[in-house]
Amino acid sequence: KPKTKRAKRFLEKREPKLKENTKNAMLIKGGNANLTVTEVLKDIYAVKKPFAVLYKKKNITRPFEDQTSLEFFSKKSDCSLFLFGSHNKKRPNNLIIGSRMFDYHVLDMIELGVEKFVSLKDVKNSKCPEGTKPMLIFAGDMFDVNEEYRRLKSLLIDFFRGPSVPSIRLAGLEYVLHFTALDGKIYMRSYKVLLKKSGCKIPRIELEEMGPSLDLVMRRTHLASDDLYKLSLKQPKALKPKKKKNISHDVFGTTYGRIHMQKQDLSKLQTRKMKGLKKRPAEKSAEDGGASPKKSKSG
Repeated sequence: KPKTKRAKRFLEKREPKLKENTKNAMLIKGGNANLTVTEVLKDIYAVKKPFAVLYKKKNITRPFEDQTSLEFFSKKSDCSLFLFGSHNKKRPNNLIIGSRMFDYHVLDMIELGVEKFVSLKDVKNSKCPEGTKPMLIFAGDMFDVNEEYRRLKSLLIDFFRGPSVPSIRLAGLEYVLHFTALDGKIYMRSYKVLLKKSGCKIPRIELEEMGPSLDLVMRRTHLASDDLYKLSLKQPKALKPKKKKNISHDVFGTTYGRIHMQKQDLSKLQTRKMKGLKKRPAEKSAEDGGASPKKSKSG
């Protein structure tokens, strides 16, 4: 039980919700991280802000061998994603991207090696403001065919997607993160979208490289079992859309409704009363079965 109001608010914030909070990420520097890994973590932190925590002190831990320290960091900082950077002779310039902490346990971990790195400060172009939500683009068949690449795609989407927004404006689409899987490597590139005049209402779009850019290679993987992975993706019943009877949709999203009505007698249907629709005396007499007797004039 919480002993202070601050601890109570902290625990209430971490309680299960129908709509999850924006996922935060912790960036951890290993005990033997070099300058390249440190700069990578700083640039990823600059891209991820304000939904990230950067630990500047070195932490002597090995995520693949010991996951208890990562679970400790997760409980302490309220983060469900992590990026761990380290460097040694066997695995130089090493990054470990870790997954959704489900019930304080690590689900997926994928180890990536940095073969080429261009930092934000090396690209002398204008940058996007802090907190800009990026557009994520994935190119390459491996992201859909290979299970490890498919899990990596899911991790990258969770890591960089940012908060959910109710509406989008055209001027706000100014940041692109592009991931390409080709020949066993993953290429990460970031661009700023420039809207230029085109002589019509639709602007001409150009991409200007902004940084950082990374050439990555996949090394070790630690993936959750299929049963545990399905359990982590389970949604509460309150979020599932309720089925409505007699309503269907076509491939274009058009909604069709089926209405059940009793059989109607169209002869008794009440129409709008107009002078032009009034029946003449001859028509009325014909309907009655004969001519009505003429009225005699009184002398």
